[in-house]
Amino acid sequence: MAVLPMKKIEICAMKRDRKAILEKLQSLGMVEIQTDNEETDDFRKMSTTSQRAKYEKRVQNTDEALQIIDKYAPEEKSIFASLEGRQEASEADIQEIIAGRWDYNRKVKKIQEISKDIAGCEAGIVKCQVAIDGLAPWLNMDIPINTTGTEKTDVMIGTMPPGLTETDIQGYISSAEPEIAGYTVTVVGSDKDQTCMVAIAIKTVSQRVEEILRSHGFTRISYFSKRTPEQKTDKYRADIREFEQWIEDKKNELVSMADDRDKLRLLADYYRIRADKYKVLGGLLQSKSTFVISGYVLERDADRVVAVLNENFSLMADVYDVPEDEAAPIQLQNPKMFASAEGVLESFGLPGKGEMDPTTPMAIFYIFLFGLMLSDAAYGLIIFLACFILIRKFPKMENGLQKSLRLFMYCGISTLIWGILFGGFFGDLITVVSRTFFHHEVTFKPVWFAPLDDPMKLLLFSLLFGLIHLFGGLALKGYMCLKKGDAKSFICDVLSWFMLITGLVLMLMPTELFASIAQMQFNFPGWLKNTSYGLAIAGAAIIVLMSGRDHKNPVLRLALGLYDIYNLTGWLSDLLSYSRLLALGLATGVIAQVINQMGSMAGDGIFGAIVFIIVFIVGHLFNLAINMLGAYVHTCRLQYVEFFGKFYEGGGNPFRPFRENTKYVDIVSGTETQK
Repeated sequence: MAVLPMKKIEICAMKRDRKAILEKLQSLGMVEIQTDNEETDDFRKMSTTSQRAKYEKRVQNTDEALQIIDKYAPEEKSIFASLEGRQEASEADIQEIIAGRWDYNRKVKKIQEISKDIAGCEAGIVKCQVAIDGLAPWLNMDIPINTTGTEKTDVMIGTMPPGLTETDIQGYISSAEPEIAGYTVTVVGSDKDQTCMVAIAIKTVSQRVEEILRSHGFTRISYFSKRTPEQKTDKYRADIREFEQWIEDKKNELVSMADDRDKLRLLADYYRIRADKYKVLGGLLQSKSTFVISGYVLERDADRVVAVLNENFSLMADVYDVPEDEAAPIQLQNPKMFASAEGVLESFGLPGKGEMDPTTPMAIFYIFLFGLMLSDAAYGLIIFLACFILIRKFPKMENGLQKSLRLFMYCGISTLIWGILFGGFFGDLITVVSRTFFHHEVTFKPVWFAPLDDPMKLLLFSLLFGLIHLFGGLALKGYMCLKKGDAKSFICDVLSWFMLITGLVLMLMPTELFASIAQMQFNFPGWLKNTSYGLAIAGAAIIVLMSGRDHKNPVLRLALGLYDIYNLTGWLSDLLSYSRLLALGLATGVIAQVINQMGSMAGDGIFGAIVFIIVFIVGHLFNLAINMLGAYVHTCRLQYVEFFGKFYEGGGNPFRPFRENTKYVDIVSGTETQK
């Protein structure tokens, strides 16, 4: 469990070499470059916004082109494709992309243009379909849509409110002008929104007829065409067929360009690397002829970085200890087993300045408590095998995902062990199956005890494990105090609480209250009882007298000490939190037993076996998923609140070296790119 030592690095070089030096540092990926340095009269920052924006735009365009190809020519991927990791690219691959990047840029532009053409055709299809739907009520009209009349007649084509008949419309006219004549009305179609009609009237009465119709909601059609509605509909359908053929041709063209998918991915990552370089370049201090790089490097990598830079450039590189007033970035290093829990720690926060790396003890407690909460041998075996197989089959998966799977693999082993100790194998599956289908009961006996038969015993041990967990956190606080040479804090803030809590626990154990809970009686000799009293009194006295030691006022010091004693309620609250170990442990077993009983209710025939298998698979998958989630969440909570609350604050910043950050490929070796 270690926070790797960090060094500060300062590089001063000629301005003409700044891009080449940055590219070398980026390929090494070992230096975190500071870009928040303040400008001076001689050293100022250069604006690289336009160059950076240019490359970011190219990244955006290339990503968009890849999305278009994926849409019309999707790759065939397995369900485990996300675990396979990214493709690898060599220096030769990068150089090939650099040499042909302009051709690939044209392909990107072509893909985007084709996509826009397809979108335009699809919009045209929608427009035609809308027009066809609008013409549907008019299909029975056999005259052109733009007909206005003849030499002696006027033709009025339009709509009126829905549900009207020719008789209704003629009634409107005759009611208004009983003696009017020389007109005819035809309803050619209707829908829920309108009645489509054609009125023909001689010119002498047409104006009056239209006025009457308008008074009842008539509106002339706003659509004009020299074709009849049926002819116009046929034209729209022909246009749709042309659009569809055009879209098909364009899609085939995109499919033919799918062979360039890998090259385009490499192109996008190349532009990402360039954009990152200009982002950093814009944060460097530069004079007329020189520039300065300031940052952090791991102590183990410092000599190599300096050697590589001196070998390739004329510059000055200085490596020295990080100043006391600076908080260096954090890089953790732990054995593989314990490194699997680094993601849990990072979710809370990396160690702050002067703090230790608690990953190793946290991982031990995490794996131990997770298994205790799930505590079923079969579930543990399933988790272990699933994670083990995935890790072995997909060695190139993302580092963070691999760590998580490795952590759950160890948690699966812990669950398996606890399941054997508690006698849980898919709950009481062996007993139910043997009794139901073989009519001879066989049991999977616990090596230790069955929690469902003795829940108070599990509660007692849960609280014991919780006390050990809390004491572990307090011990780590004491370790940090001693490491800093602060013996006073160790005695007053750590040892005193050990004495007080240990004394109180020893005082509680011989009591009837404890005996009723634990179902066992402790009879301590007199000297041990006196020792427990002495530990509790001495610990409380140290806390009362020394908690406020930074204050000179004796009354204030005493008040602060008495207030600190009140933290006993916090200890009690933290300790009771570990009763969740009992709750989740029992929940797993109870739900598993209920599932087994439900499956056996159909009897021992073929039908009963089928029902049992279905209920078994569905039920235990649900039980495994829900209780695995519960174990994960509550184990994290016990680390973050109870364990870390005793000694750890976090707040450190992760070490983020300037490197070739890519999305699609992993560059297997450093590359020297050129503009």
